[in-house]
Amino acid sequence: MRDAAFCTSTCTMTRTMGVLGGKWKLIIISYLVQPRRFGQLAQRLALISRKVLTEQLRELEEDGIVRREAFAELPPRVEYSLTPRGLALLPILDQLSAWHEAACQPAPAADAPLPT
Repeated sequence: MRDAAFCTSTCTMTRTMGVLGGKWKLIIISYLVQPRRFGQLAQRLALISRKVLTEQLRELEEDGIVRREAFAELPPRVEYSLTPRGLALLPILDQLSAWHEAACQPAPAADAPLPT
């Protein structure tokens, strides 16, 4: 659910977080480098519930980041893709990934013991 105070703030960073903030939006955007169907997104984002994925996609669509295209065929098919505004975010996401690689420690291996 979106916080209206973020979207109407006079601070540009706060407004940006109103559009892109949250746990899943940047991850969803990164998976939409190519058009994907809802089921493909749900499969790749196994940790997100279908309800939350639907909500996040709707908000991204409302903000002009994602395009939803419904095809008139049986069975019904819906594809999600990035708009030009969404595509403009991809270099920024690449920079975030590069920052993480340079500044953060790698994640521990799945079978590594937890620190005590």
